[in-house]
Amino acid sequence: MACKHVHSAELRAPTPAQSVYREDCTQCFDSIDDPTGLNVCLSCFNGGCCSDRDHARLHQQTSKHPLVLNIKRTRKRAKRDEPPQKISKLAIAAETEEDRYDTTTSVRCYECDADVDKSSGKLPAVVDAVLKANTFARQAEVQAWEQEITPCEHTLCLKQGSGRQIESQDLGHCSMCELKENLWLCLQCGNLGCGRNQFGGIGGNSHGLKHTELTSHAVAVKLGSLTPDGAADIYCYACNEERTDPELVAHLAHWGINIAEREKTEKSLTEMQIEQNLKWEFSMTSQDGKELKPIFGEGFTGLKNLGNSCYLASVLQCLFSLPAFAARYYHPKKPPPSTQLPAEDLETQLRKVADGILSGRYSYPDTDVVASEDSAYIPHQKGLAPAMLKHLIGRGHEEFSTMRQQDAFELLLHLLKLVTRSPHPSPTQDPVNAFRFVMEQRLQCISCNRVRYRSDEQDNISIPVPVRRKLRVINGDSSDEKPKDEFEPVTLKECLDIFTGAEEVELTCPACNSKAGFTKRSLFKTFPDVLAVNARRFELVNWVPTKLDVPVVVGDDPFTLDAYMSSGQQDGEDPLPEEAAADPASRFSPNQAALEQLEAMGFPRVRCEKALHATGNTDADTAMNWLFAHMEDPDIDAPLQVTASGSGGGGGGVDAESVEMMAAMGIGAPQARKALKETGGDVNRAVDWVFSHPDDQGDFEDDDDAAAAAAASSSTTPTEGATRAGNPDLPAKFRLQSIVCHKGASIHAGHYVAFIRKHIPDESGEAWVLFNDEKVVKAVDVEEMKKFAYVYFFRRM
Repeated sequence: MACKHVHSAELRAPTPAQSVYREDCTQCFDSIDDPTGLNVCLSCFNGGCCSDRDHARLHQQTSKHPLVLNIKRTRKRAKRDEPPQKISKLAIAAETEEDRYDTTTSVRCYECDADVDKSSGKLPAVVDAVLKANTFARQAEVQAWEQEITPCEHTLCLKQGSGRQIESQDLGHCSMCELKENLWLCLQCGNLGCGRNQFGGIGGNSHGLKHTELTSHAVAVKLGSLTPDGAADIYCYACNEERTDPELVAHLAHWGINIAEREKTEKSLTEMQIEQNLKWEFSMTSQDGKELKPIFGEGFTGLKNLGNSCYLASVLQCLFSLPAFAARYYHPKKPPPSTQLPAEDLETQLRKVADGILSGRYSYPDTDVVASEDSAYIPHQKGLAPAMLKHLIGRGHEEFSTMRQQDAFELLLHLLKLVTRSPHPSPTQDPVNAFRFVMEQRLQCISCNRVRYRSDEQDNISIPVPVRRKLRVINGDSSDEKPKDEFEPVTLKECLDIFTGAEEVELTCPACNSKAGFTKRSLFKTFPDVLAVNARRFELVNWVPTKLDVPVVVGDDPFTLDAYMSSGQQDGEDPLPEEAAADPASRFSPNQAALEQLEAMGFPRVRCEKALHATGNTDADTAMNWLFAHMEDPDIDAPLQVTASGSGGGGGGVDAESVEMMAAMGIGAPQARKALKETGGDVNRAVDWVFSHPDDQGDFEDDDDAAAAAAASSSTTPTEGATRAGNPDLPAKFRLQSIVCHKGASIHAGHYVAFIRKHIPDESGEAWVLFNDEKVVKAVDVEEMKKFAYVYFFRRM
């Protein structure tokens, strides 16, 4: 009997705006590459597995959508050369599915319980549209490793000197040495200077940089990178960044260079950066050159790079190696959450990733790669593509919604906030509780010695890393190249001593009216189960944060943090009067992590607090942009004055009745708080603000303060109310559990990997395991990597 549903009015091809989940199941990582294939709903285009888990049937029972398109894909066999073929392309070309796979399809109707002819009814057009539709993973692959390079004021406003004819490419050489390659042409005066000594053995004595230091000419182009279509490497030494020049053809013609006649003879900077990244990415070898043996099994599943997504993969691996996250999201014997749109549900996607990483179901060698007969090579696993989770994490976020590389620590904080906001029905608990603890700040007037204590709940700390450059030894080398800075190693204890050390702040004492200032010190009041530590190794170079390779010595042995425990207010200490506390709107508590980042960049504390207050107390990047725009303000160094009415983006409190009024209109408390802060407390304007900012998820920073206030109003003081997070018991013994490491000069470029301490199958004791995207191997250089880690996770023992 023919299926009546093939003529249904609900059966129509997907629009360009619709997501088609035709690669992997929205509730697990079973995919079209599995023997049973994937069933794509032809009504809503949800993808469901049809193996033992049969999430496709579960979706049909929930949605009552009858027709599905089954897609099975078989990889065309690829043979791995020995040794591996050298990667030399600038970009990873996007292949078509026909180039890589053999694909078979069939249609089935669940309601009729029968297979359906694909040529019947409306099916031909719908099936064809589904197979041609873009997916999350495809979009990510195409954009892998791309950079966004833009012009700057120095290229847009370039003024050139008197024109002249430059020597031919074969005869030209550096004006300060005899090098004939890696030559950079100053677009302002026509000087030829060699570049820096670069990755891959490209020679250079940095005479192009020397020329810039002598003349202040900022913009140069690499001659060997010129192509007839106008592509070229352009570098602005003033910005210390790669740039583009919209008038490059005219600027080169000024020096007698016809770009249409040029032939590319050298690798571009992007090409060399990608080669360096891919060398780190693909060279999984030990010091003696042997390829590291992959590890497979439960808890050893890699995550595929979706294109500059290694920051996400590294953080996810570290989080799901922790008991709190595993207990919250890994439930192999329970059905997935019941939801109409599983791909848009954070709970579903976190459980999907937990199952993918921890179950071992997908951790096996890539069967589509065949080694040579005489090779002992064991293929790595394919890796899982967490594209749906990445989409949810980045939705509405200015940075994480892009394909650009991001700061792994900022991603960690953003993800922890999203997890905390999501529901945690009983008996489940918020796994971020494992990260939470209380820091107690002690202020003491230098003049009258009165004190004030304040408790703040946190889920991480950012520790400053002291910078001590090693003395450079002159060895008689005639090269003018600027030697690379080397730094003396520091210990974790030294960093913690600085973080918890006393400092002087400029405040007027409310007790004695002295302007001598206060001493301020912050210590732990409680300790978390997991302490997340960000090591700040940056300094400002031309107002750009530049990463420094300062080694921090962190051992594998347990250590205690007892010395950093606050003893609280002592007998005999006179407290400061609490007049300021009577007006909560007049208080402003800056975002501590953002404040520390801004101070590490060299900005004065008064300016940092003012910038955070003016920009909503959200993050360091937004505040830094505000600072650059208000450098010339006459009151930039005046102490911050917060009025009760607040100002746009202020961090002060908001009127509880106003929040309740907006809640009665169906507006959530976080959005209401943010809107009221942005509009000075005016409810009518705040409502308009909410509807004009539909993607802004609101201000969650006050949630804990509100809870503490509620506790205070019932039975405790504000300080006591904040002690709910963490554990005050001693000894507070911790051991390093995992690290996120970064390779590259900037946290927004380069490559991230994770090292995690785990029990390896068939081995006694624990060992360090390297998670490098989809590649999972036993680590061999972890001691060196620990010295330069970007994020540390310490577990309490």
